[in-house]
Amino acid sequence: MVVQMDEKVFNETIKSSELPVVVDFYADWCQPCTWIAPIVEEISGEYEGKAVFGRVNIDENQQLAEDLSIMSIPTVISFKNGEIYKQVIGAVPKEELVQLIA
Repeated sequence: MVVQMDEKVFNETIKSSELPVVVDFYADWCQPCTWIAPIVEEISGEYEGKAVFGRVNIDENQQLAEDLSIMSIPTVISFKNGEIYKQVIGAVPKEELVQLIA
């Protein structure tokens, strides 16, 4: 399950989660974002209990996007121990998104 996050939920989740946290940064108007959303949803089911998955709308959370230097979307970032672990930019295949967890 992918959780819709605002800045508060995002910050609480990455700071408190013992599991890796994978966050899809998107915007409703972004066509490539709509291509990877179902893939992120699929991966979240496959890795349930092994990682936490979320989505952040950058139009509604502009300060968070700025703080993380997100310049292009979709951007998917994985966090471990509250820190950025890996990230991918663009509509990438499922295999690349899975690598964010490993």
